[in-house]
Amino acid sequence: MKTRAPTPPQRQRGRSIASALRPASVLVLLAFSVGAVAAAEANAGHNTGARATIEQRVAPCIACHGRQGSSSNAAYYPRLSGKPEGYLFDQLQSFRDGRRFHRDMVYLVRHMSDENLRDMARYFARLDLPYPAVGTTTDADANVLARGQQLVREGDAARGIPACASCHGDALMGVEPGIPPLLGLPRLYIASQLGAWLTGDRSAPEPDCMSQVGRKLDTADINAVAAWLAIQPVPQESRAAARSAPLPTPCHAMRAQPLATAR
Repeated sequence: MKTRAPTPPQRQRGRSIASALRPASVLVLLAFSVGAVAAAEANAGHNTGARATIEQRVAPCIACHGRQGSSSNAAYYPRLSGKPEGYLFDQLQSFRDGRRFHRDMVYLVRHMSDENLRDMARYFARLDLPYPAVGTTTDADANVLARGQQLVREGDAARGIPACASCHGDALMGVEPGIPPLLGLPRLYIASQLGAWLTGDRSAPEPDCMSQVGRKLDTADINAVAAWLAIQPVPQESRAAARSAPLPTPCHAMRAQPLATAR
């Protein structure tokens, strides 16, 4: 029997769900937007020595993430507006530095400085836009949803899996400065990112807490968690909370962030 040669990691990453879903029109719009920003910045520099405005710099993001980064939970691409600045900055760095792979994102940020990435992260983090209503229709059965809720709220101690809420907050809307919300996201996006942690296609600087957790999940766990999270309503207070309890495992996203003290 013939054996197939291993697929190079770069090609494995290239076959991501996002790549399969990307329409050609998005690529054209992205290329046009990046070119327009470069032209605007060059013109600004020619006339006044000024840089392009931040609105011009984030214009390419609209192609996938929606105007002002407020995409709905019905598509693939995640919402950007209102997420913790530290989290957004870390992800932009990861796309640039090879810890995450998405062809469009790599193309967009590959030559950007930390200063530019920080400006973009700050811009989206400061936006305060309402979330759209979350759809409650799902093809997941009651057992799958119950398992998803259990993993999110309680974890699985026997397998060393902490509850999602123990890091992402009781409201599941993230924790400042670096842990993202889990609600208001497309089911497919949640599943694909958990899958990327499982397979090693996504990583973070050490201590890489999500890689440790992700490798303990299986496909049934991922499907259950994604199905349950995708139909949960976003609370009225949708901003990330301050950390009020120790994390179950060290995590680069928090970088020795002190606990919030009660007043």
